[in-house]
Amino acid sequence: MNARMNKAQKTPELRSRTRKRVIITLSVVVVLLGGLAAGGAYLWSQYGEGIAKAMGWVEDDYKGNGHGDVLITITSGQSGADVADTLAAADVVKTADAFYALLLKQDPEPEFQVGTYQMKSQMSAKAALKALQDPANRKELTVTIPEGMSAADALGRASEVLGIPKEDFDKAIADPTVYGIPKEFPSIEGFLFPATYTFKPEDTARTVVQTMVDRMKEALIEHGVAAGDEWRVLTLASVVQREAGSNLDDFPKIARVFQNRLDQGMNLQSDATVAYGTGNTHTVWTQEEERENASDKYNTYANPGLPIGPISNPGDVAIEAAMHPAEGPWLYFVPIDLETGETVFSNTKEEHDAAVAKLGEWCTTHRDAGGTRCD
Repeated sequence: MNARMNKAQKTPELRSRTRKRVIITLSVVVVLLGGLAAGGAYLWSQYGEGIAKAMGWVEDDYKGNGHGDVLITITSGQSGADVADTLAAADVVKTADAFYALLLKQDPEPEFQVGTYQMKSQMSAKAALKALQDPANRKELTVTIPEGMSAADALGRASEVLGIPKEDFDKAIADPTVYGIPKEFPSIEGFLFPATYTFKPEDTARTVVQTMVDRMKEALIEHGVAAGDEWRVLTLASVVQREAGSNLDDFPKIARVFQNRLDQGMNLQSDATVAYGTGNTHTVWTQEEERENASDKYNTYANPGLPIGPISNPGDVAIEAAMHPAEGPWLYFVPIDLETGETVFSNTKEEHDAAVAKLGEWCTTHRDAGGTRCD
């Protein structure tokens, strides 16, 4: 019995070594398992999503037509991959890959129109593609400002199209200098370039105005307008724009008439400036008492020189005419047919009076036929 006990029992030193071996062995196993776990976690973090998709463990696409409302803007130059990324970033589709893979299957490949679209959250790629191809989902945030439109009318139109309160625009233009407009300009008038603009839902009155002003600054540079000469050029161009008809060849000739009168110390006598001063931006017809009102600083019948500022927002043709008037001795001009825009340019008052008489005859015939162009 003692022998067997001796075999079964171990000395304290032996037991200590045995425990150490067990602990070391267990430690090695733990370290190996921990290393495998850490490596596995790293590999999964890097490639797990792709592996799961490849194995079919997860879906990379939502199902159905989605819910709620989301606005998506497609800009010029975006590729199909860019559109896919935009949709995924807004959670319209689950993954960009699912939408882009669907695009690649289409024949012909879809073309998306620039603009803002009414979409939904968590749509299937198929539903999202169908929605983008439906014109009814494209929100019209396009504002067109024609040449010669006043600032008040231009911003009124922007307010209607964009749904931005008119009061916001009034506040935005209270101090034109914040847009880099020279201090001698009495208002924002003249600095909103006439063009077609596409805005985003997040645009504000301030960003809309800044966009139009920046575009006018570009135009001034393109036409070679020197720094410090903006007020003269835009003021003259705005008068030319409002006085000219549809014949673009007349613009530089009208600019020459006004420049000749300025050079000779004659009042411009522009009905368009008088009408603007009375708040009437839709006509150039004026009354005698309005033309005699010298308190109206836009009145170029009663006051010498250019008006105190632009009376409209001129386009490229008018700006170019102001910069480079035609050569000629004319001091007068008047349209004699308001439908065709035919205009007579005269050197003397007598010639001009004869042309004015022709306009009167045209207006009489026009009114008798029920026309309103002379009203």
